[in-house]
Amino acid sequence: MAYTLSGEDVIHRVAPSPIPNPYWVAFSSSTAKLLNIPLNNQGLPSDSTWLDVLAGNSLQTNDYDFLDPIATAYSGHQFGVWAGQLGDGRAILLGDIQGQELQLKGAGITRYSRMGDGRAVLRSSIREFLCSEAMHGLGIPTSRALSVVGSDLPVRRETLETAAVCARVAPSFIRVGHFEHFASTQNIDRLKQLADLLIDGHYPESKEADSPYVHLFKSISARNAKLVAQWQSVGFCHGVLNSDNISALGLTIDYGPFGFLDGFQIDHICNHSDQGGRYAYHRQPQIMHWNMACLASALHPLVSLDNSNEEATATLTSALDEFAVVYAQNWQQIFRKKLGFTTEQDGDVKLIERLLQAMHDSKVDFTNLFRSLGEIKINAPINSISCRDEFIDRNTFDQWLEDYIARLGLESCNDLARKMQMDAINPKFILRNHLAQIAIEKAQKKDFSEINVLLRILENPYDDHDAYESYAIPPSPDLAAVEVSCSS
Repeated sequence: MAYTLSGEDVIHRVAPSPIPNPYWVAFSSSTAKLLNIPLNNQGLPSDSTWLDVLAGNSLQTNDYDFLDPIATAYSGHQFGVWAGQLGDGRAILLGDIQGQELQLKGAGITRYSRMGDGRAVLRSSIREFLCSEAMHGLGIPTSRALSVVGSDLPVRRETLETAAVCARVAPSFIRVGHFEHFASTQNIDRLKQLADLLIDGHYPESKEADSPYVHLFKSISARNAKLVAQWQSVGFCHGVLNSDNISALGLTIDYGPFGFLDGFQIDHICNHSDQGGRYAYHRQPQIMHWNMACLASALHPLVSLDNSNEEATATLTSALDEFAVVYAQNWQQIFRKKLGFTTEQDGDVKLIERLLQAMHDSKVDFTNLFRSLGEIKINAPINSISCRDEFIDRNTFDQWLEDYIARLGLESCNDLARKMQMDAINPKFILRNHLAQIAIEKAQKKDFSEINVLLRILENPYDDHDAYESYAIPPSPDLAAVEVSCSS
């Protein structure tokens, strides 16, 4: 359902700015099917007018008219500091298609661009495209990516690069920052309209609750608690968890300086602009909780409509406390499954924490280690288990293995059934930064083949893909230092 609030204080009606000589860089047939877009035998839209629409050069295909594109206003906290009004500075919402919002990122200046040029570059567009579809393949809630359209139009970032437009798709792009915007301007009517819009379109169960806006808050908070638990389980670091980058639907959105962990480092920082480590891997749950506190503050005026200020504060504080409970429950459940446990035992959390500490101490590859644990045979001698070689402190890991195998003995699954269950939750493939960088460098030479290979693998990351074993190998030391920043 497209964003339907209207008015000069809420939206900016703006057409995308055309780019010269657009060309296809990447296209997701999976997302196209979600939108019911017919494809030709090359996996591209059979209606060729889609290229110009997704480039921002046209507002009409043969079947759809997108004649009222908009950019929306929102505010937010950036790196923990109130930044005031922000808004869609380089995103333009074309409209609704098959119940999904279709948005162009990098399609030109809007009222909210501030000092920006409204453009995106090929590098960042490819990264967002691949990671959006990779996260979907992992089963993690996310905005989807439909396409990347490129142009030789020059764009200045740290260096001179070329322009691209990424088309992204979600049921809604409403974010915490939208609520903060109306709360900060004390526009309670707009705040209520936004909350009611979200309830009607995405949280209908809140309408029947005794306190609809408290229920809405709890629902949004629970979705984001579950989301960050899923991030932690695959070693994903978002990089910029500002409140304006947090989805009101609990989706992963706004892919910028993200990164998946290679060698496990619990305090890993994927964004080199984040000098204080605010958004480091181990802080993501805490920061998401902080963002939910921002949302609670923004919703306070609505909860106060039927309660005193003191009652509203107490109610929302209690609701906010539920975040930690939901997060812990989901984190424990997922990591139990990653270790092949189908039951709950008292020592499980300690066992998980000991493993993560050992991985951190030796910087063991996160994805490959969990995948390899599925290979363990319950009656195998410890010294035959190959992943021991990844640990510097072999004795500590051997003790962990002994305790782990003893814990597996409390399960009823045989080795084969357990491996199948573990392989279904421990991916073999992730979007490693060095792989994305290789694809980007080829694309900058107009070779898009690597993007298509990565897309094929990442759409099904739990499969073995025997022909692509090299894509599961951690980066060599010279490739491990790929850095990304907010401009990514």
